[in-house]
Amino acid sequence: MDYLKGATIVSYIDPKTVLSPKQLVDDVEVVFDAGPKEQSWAVATLSWDHKDAVGIRWNGEPGGPGIGTPQARGVPTWFIVPDELQDTVLEAARKLAHGNYDELKAGYEAMAKDSEHEREAHEWSEGLIADQANE
Repeated sequence: MDYLKGATIVSYIDPKTVLSPKQLVDDVEVVFDAGPKEQSWAVATLSWDHKDAVGIRWNGEPGGPGIGTPQARGVPTWFIVPDELQDTVLEAARKLAHGNYDELKAGYEAMAKDSEHEREAHEWSEGLIADQANE
């Protein structure tokens, strides 16, 4: 994990330390953190402007430039998940936190390699488009 504060490389930002903007963010509790690896991301519950909220962010990558995203003026911040998506995001993050991350990733990889089902899904979706165009 590279960390050189004040320079261009600050590869991985621990989401527990993301407390900005100070006047809006408080009580950050990380639900899931992918850790210091490629495409690291995190989900947390937090208080945003004195209201319960769910935040998500990219943490940065080992050896990568920057501080992840979102950020404001070079300071890491959270993307606040819309109310309508909060329960879904939290449910998925909690599953991942309990060890389903590799299982979920393997499932997506297997689906991507299944060209027969991919072809069938494509034909089905094209059929829906044709049906809609005929109306």
